[in-house]
Amino acid sequence: MNKTVYITGGSKGIGLGIAEACLQEGYKVAITARTQKDIDAAIAKLQKIGKGEVLGIQSNVKNLADEEYAIQQVLDKWGRLDVCIANAGVGKFASIDEMSAEDWNNVIDTNLTGVFHTVKAAIPSLKKSKGYIMTIASLAGTNFFQNGAAYNASKFGLVGFTQAVMLDVRPYEIKTTTIMPGSVSTYFNGRTPSDAEAWKIQPEDIGQIVVDLLRMNPRTLPSKVEVRPTVPPSARKKQ
Repeated sequence: MNKTVYITGGSKGIGLGIAEACLQEGYKVAITARTQKDIDAAIAKLQKIGKGEVLGIQSNVKNLADEEYAIQQVLDKWGRLDVCIANAGVGKFASIDEMSAEDWNNVIDTNLTGVFHTVKAAIPSLKKSKGYIMTIASLAGTNFFQNGAAYNASKFGLVGFTQAVMLDVRPYEIKTTTIMPGSVSTYFNGRTPSDAEAWKIQPEDIGQIVVDLLRMNPRTLPSKVEVRPTVPPSARKKQ
């Protein structure tokens, strides 16, 4: 059966890489972004794959009503939801004495409360399909660093949230995994990918992980997956 996959923040970066990998498998894929412009650009790219089906939905994960609407759009189009991937996230990095309350709230409301909204909206449909929840956390969810108070808090919270949800929904035969990447070459936080970042994890690598998880026998659940570059510059042996 072709799976129906819902991906938040799917217009670029990791979310787009996951969408591309799922379409290559022939899945039906719905992506969200906060602006219609970003959705249109991503859909134009994804349609070139020529496999599966794709749907773009404007939604801000900070609003539960947006996520409920988005899930309903998936159900209206395809009649079911098999996989929910909560990927949307933001970053703001500053010392606590310089961080504004607005920046703190934006990170927490997007990276943590936003995932709650996505998962909460998807649960009824996933109970019916005995589906799969995946959240995209970070190695920052177990490793703290300077200027990372907001981001660390959101990702530490997300890892704990996802593992608790895993215990809540396993009686319904819903699988739950949190994927925790290290350095990924994306446009996250205003960065621009370049050839100099070839050593980093690439978005398509995370997409491959998602596909591999979906192929795994239902009896086995990798509930937490840590991913890091094989040989970062700091680990390279000096010649």
